Amino acid sequence: MLFSHLLADAHCLSLQMRMIMISWLLLLSLFRQSTQDGQGDGVLRCGPQNVTLAHNDQTLLLKWEDDPSCSVIRDGLVYELQVLIADKPVHNGEVVVTPAQIGSTHSWKWTSHLPSQCARHSVRLRSQYNNQSSPWLQKMLPGMQSPAEISVFPKDKILEVGSRATFCCIVPEGKSFRRMYVNGYKGIEKKISEHVHALTLHLEQQSENWSDVICETTKGEISGASFHAGYPPGDSDLQCETRDLESVDCFWNVGRKMEELAIVRRKYQLHGSPCISGHLGKCSQKVEVDAAERNWTLTVTNPLGKLELHDRADLTKRVHMVAPDKVAASTVNPRNISLKWSWTVQKYSNLNLTCQVDVSDGDSNTTTKNFGVGLTAAVIKDLIPHWDYDMRVRCGTAQHFWKWGDWSRSVKIRTKGDVQDALDVWMKVKEDQTVISWKVPLTNQSHGEIFDYKVSWAKTKEKNQSNQTNVSRSNHSLTLTLDPSEEYMVTVTARNINGSSSPSTIIIPRHNLDKSEVKTSWISGSNGSFFLSWPVSPNASCGYIVDWCPVFGNCTFEWMKVPLNRTHTTIFSKNFEDGRRYLLSIYACTEGAPVLLQRREGYVRETKIEAKLFKLKYKQEDSAVEVSWEPIPLEKQTASIHGYILYYQDKSGDVFNVSTDDPEATSLTAKNLNISTYTFTVTALTAGGLCGNTSINVILNPPADQIIMLTLISLGAVFLILSVSIIICYRHWACIKDKVYPPIPKPVLTENWLTSPDEHTVRPLPFDQSHYSEVLDVPELHDKFRPPQPVVGQDYMPFTFSQTPKGYYNKPLKKLQPCLTLPTTGLTSQPGLPSFPINDVFPNPSYNLIVQGEDQQSQSHPEIQDGMPIIDSGYQAQSPEESFSTAELEEEPDSPISCVSTYILLPQKTSK
Repeated sequence: MLFSHLLADAHCLSLQMRMIMISWLLLLSLFRQSTQDGQGDGVLRCGPQNVTLAHNDQTLLLKWEDDPSCSVIRDGLVYELQVLIADKPVHNGEVVVTPAQIGSTHSWKWTSHLPSQCARHSVRLRSQYNNQSSPWLQKMLPGMQSPAEISVFPKDKILEVGSRATFCCIVPEGKSFRRMYVNGYKGIEKKISEHVHALTLHLEQQSENWSDVICETTKGEISGASFHAGYPPGDSDLQCETRDLESVDCFWNVGRKMEELAIVRRKYQLHGSPCISGHLGKCSQKVEVDAAERNWTLTVTNPLGKLELHDRADLTKRVHMVAPDKVAASTVNPRNISLKWSWTVQKYSNLNLTCQVDVSDGDSNTTTKNFGVGLTAAVIKDLIPHWDYDMRVRCGTAQHFWKWGDWSRSVKIRTKGDVQDALDVWMKVKEDQTVISWKVPLTNQSHGEIFDYKVSWAKTKEKNQSNQTNVSRSNHSLTLTLDPSEEYMVTVTARNINGSSSPSTIIIPRHNLDKSEVKTSWISGSNGSFFLSWPVSPNASCGYIVDWCPVFGNCTFEWMKVPLNRTHTTIFSKNFEDGRRYLLSIYACTEGAPVLLQRREGYVRETKIEAKLFKLKYKQEDSAVEVSWEPIPLEKQTASIHGYILYYQDKSGDVFNVSTDDPEATSLTAKNLNISTYTFTVTALTAGGLCGNTSINVILNPPADQIIMLTLISLGAVFLILSVSIIICYRHWACIKDKVYPPIPKPVLTENWLTSPDEHTVRPLPFDQSHYSEVLDVPELHDKFRPPQPVVGQDYMPFTFSQTPKGYYNKPLKKLQPCLTLPTTGLTSQPGLPSFPINDVFPNPSYNLIVQGEDQQSQSHPEIQDGMPIIDSGYQAQSPEESFSTAELEEEPDSPISCVSTYILLPQKTSK
């Protein structure tokens, strides 16, 4: 029984197993069948269906559904897309469909750079799975028919700055394209087809208004389209607050300049409600303000984009209070004022407030703070009596302070008057006179019109026996004659309508402070001021006093007081002058008389000393010259003198100098100078350079001993030259005499000087009978065709002679000379005697001979010298027709004399 049951159970189990296997086989068969149905011959049967293509402006929108066969695919599909423009592929894309998306509607967007009107746009679509693709399915947008007129697309386009935009021009049949352009832009032209051309622009700047794209044909026909380049919304930094705890006020930064065109103007909404003043960067709305944080959203849109700004805030912690109302003074005193105001927002009365009061006196501003719940009043202290103030108030929440509220309107208030403040008094002691001076009270110190001043003084030992005097309000000093051996106490007060000021007291010491042994040091000014510092003085109990006045001229002194905790100060004064020396003194303020600590002297700013400053004198000592000058007065020293330089220059132009670093020097000496003319220039050495140049010209004279020495040397040289000359002349006297006065040669006659009468003819010479009573016949010798026979003595050298007014000059004969005709001297022809020609005339002071040339007649006749005897030749005159001549001799190298037709008159010795 048991076995039968077991067998039956086994049989049932076997049947169940068979059923499961059959089920698996059926599923596998169905899967294979579905696979075969989805893909056959490498083509995927799962693909798109119900495909539609639409466009919005230049954006293409493609929608499709999956084929029902795609439902068996469990790991997703990929759709491949291709965009064609004018049947040319320009873009490829894909869409991945997850298994969960299979069976739903799919979409895809793409923006073309070219308007759809310019060229035909189409999209092809297919699915891909396991490296197999479905057939392409193509959808096409309807293209534009050929227009009858020139058309430009797109029209009235709003474009973003920084983008690229493409415009196309469609030219109808029968017309030719020439160009496309946009004023202010550079574009790139491209030909799409025979009748379609495109222009691509890079929009680099925002348009002020609309810009026009112009298309022009070859015949000059034009058409166009407009566009505007702008920005998407760029607003930022949204902040929201409340002012009255009943509304919200939001503010933000609008960013770039707002567009003027309405079509591109930004639109604002706060929590969905439009903002009227959104272009100003603010928006207000009535809301219920509670103590909780909320999100505040601002939406900004324009044709180029949309922007949302967010702010999260609890408005009870962001209270921006309005200005206080009806600010006025409730109480006015000389030195304090009570202010009051009210609020226009009633809810402020429950807030814990802090308020600021701005107090202005015209020159400065001070701010005071006051605290309180619902604060509506404040007290302003430390004011100046009889003074005008401007006051205003603003408040903010003390707890969760957000920002200060608005200022109230300003209110003018004048405080009441009071007595004058204590005067600032100082003194200056000069010998037995003491000048008491006080500073002119400022307007904020007088507290009203001053009537006069009262000065009282007394010896410190006799305070009860004081003297006093009143000084008019126009004077601010008083000179007292006090005993230098006594110490005095001086008190000065001022009086106005409210009474007398507190007394100002100063102690005059027994000894003159100016006679102290404190040394004076140098100080240099900077930027129109003096900077002073000094060591701490143990004598100082109430601070320090610094006074100053000019070193020369009227000492109108000024002073300033320095607190005890300071040992330095900078001194400014409107009375400081450039180029003027000042004396500064530092005193320690004590309970008694002030103590002099230091003295300084210097210039606020040095200036160049004027030229020709010095009055120069000079003194020569041998080869040195000392140039001196008078000390320079302080009033002319517009700069500190550190020394002097003496320049000197001679005629050669060389410049030398000597100098000194002593500012007190009054002379400089130039040494080892030559005898010449020098220009000496003295200049002062200052911090600003060389100045005060003054020049003087000096002619150097040789020293007396040098003159004596030169004189002696000159006389000695002259004596030596004369002595040598005399010796030389004495030793060569004969030669000198022979050269200066040569001996007169005597004529040498041969024995046959006169020939027979047959050969010679002697003609008498004419004489001037008016002068002489006796006539002597002088023979005229002619040598005809016979050369003369020269006679040469043994001691007689051959020579030729000529006669000059100073005697004879003998010269050896170099060549033959023309023959000379020597007439007789001192005789005149008798009447009836013929004259004869001669060659030349030679005067002789010894013989008074006249020699005439042949072509001249004797025009004058020589006179017979005194004591000269008349020679009687004893010859008879021959016939004029009888004459003789000589033939010219041939020149011989050694021939001493050649003479032709010579007449010689010889003096005859007188008988004793």
